[in-house]
Amino acid sequence: MIDRHHRNLALLVAGCFFMEILDGTIVVTAAPKIGASLGVPATSISLVITAYLVTLAVLIPLSGWVGARFGARPVFLTAIVVFTAASALCAASTSLPELVAFRVLQGVGGAMMVPVGRLVVLAKTPKQELMRMIAFLVWPALIAPVFAPLAGGVITTYASWHWLFLVNVPLGALAFLAALRLIESPPMPPPPPLDRFGVLLVCGGLGALTYDADLLSRSSPPWLAVAIVGAAAVVLLIAASRHLWVAEHPLVNLRTLRIVTFGASIGGSTVFWLAVGAVPFLLPLLFQEVFGWSPVKSGAVVLFVFLGNIVIKPATTYLYGRCGFRSVIFASTAGLAVTLVACAFLTATTPLALIALVALLSGIARSVGSTGYTTLAFSDVPDEHLRDANTLQATSQQLSFGLGVALGAVLLRAGGPLADLLPGTPGDETAYSIAFVLLAIVASLAAAGALRLPPGAGDGIRVRGRGAGRGGDQPGRSSQRIGSTGAAR
Repeated sequence: MIDRHHRNLALLVAGCFFMEILDGTIVVTAAPKIGASLGVPATSISLVITAYLVTLAVLIPLSGWVGARFGARPVFLTAIVVFTAASALCAASTSLPELVAFRVLQGVGGAMMVPVGRLVVLAKTPKQELMRMIAFLVWPALIAPVFAPLAGGVITTYASWHWLFLVNVPLGALAFLAALRLIESPPMPPPPPLDRFGVLLVCGGLGALTYDADLLSRSSPPWLAVAIVGAAAVVLLIAASRHLWVAEHPLVNLRTLRIVTFGASIGGSTVFWLAVGAVPFLLPLLFQEVFGWSPVKSGAVVLFVFLGNIVIKPATTYLYGRCGFRSVIFASTAGLAVTLVACAFLTATTPLALIALVALLSGIARSVGSTGYTTLAFSDVPDEHLRDANTLQATSQQLSFGLGVALGAVLLRAGGPLADLLPGTPGDETAYSIAFVLLAIVASLAAAGALRLPPGAGDGIRVRGRGAGRGGDQPGRSSQRIGSTGAAR
């Protein structure tokens, strides 16, 4: 069983993860008010979002080395202080350059805070408790983007945009006090020398890719800049991949992908998170721009996705223990694709209860799939590769989730010309319908990848028996800690 200290530790890290992801998206709703307050066009506020996301993407790969070099406890505590102080400075900003600079500082804190904290949690988790612990750690990635439109709409409607950042101050203070009691630095071997060439290639490539995704997501993309930044990202990431495979001590150890379950999980979850990241972007736009709903009503209905996440959580361990990873991951990814197709048929006259049901089922599919992918990723990772695997998984998740918003924008933009090719007169919702169908095809790729998993994938950590549904007190075939099997040769 998971003791109270370990559970509270996981909730602390999850809470920090929630703040980090929420801050990446909540500003969107307030862009007009922030622009008016700072005396700049609302479109310029996209730089505030981009600066934060690029900083996260660039620095997360460094988090594993920094945590090993200076210790998880001091790094985690410092990261909370930096993130909280930067949030207060963002609220106090009086110009766009100030706000962007403090958002970069906020991204520095976020990039070091969550991966380091998650490594502390996973290093202490017995294998038979891995799924329950992952369930604690992944919910922020599912809930925060769904909660952001409603929170942003309420704050900007009834309060000042400054509160988008000020709410982090008391939360950060509580997190710091909790971390003082809960966080310890697990014993780890000293890290190898920093791979400086890898830092240059990886961080440059990820930064360029994230910035390019932001350019693509804008209503009027600067196509020349998109092409130049995209080409730079491709060149840097190809060079980075070649370097990381052969370097003796790479910044990100791609050789961990040779662990079958880890490699399969990274590949499948990357596609899965692309689809998951696009839904909270497309649904509020559909509800507000086509259905004519207010931001508060739109956000309230999207919250049914969050409700689906919560409803299924108690049964997740039982489902995987009873049916296995391959079957349940396939069912969840296929279910996500089906709900995306259902979204394509929503109209302003669709009963509200039916729209809420589709959102609820989408949340169920997202929750089950994300827990399965993340648990499977670490099921066979040996202790000596846990830091490398955690860094790679965190980088992959952050990047694919952020790119999901850009993917949603690109598919929506492609939906207009494609709608003109269809017979009849396309309505305002036709572009959205096409975008959701194309997104369903993306989710189907994850479902096809799930079928390629070995039939016994993850069996060593499956929790079987009636106790599985009550939190997993019936162990599977192994009760060792994470990383007792497998190797990255």
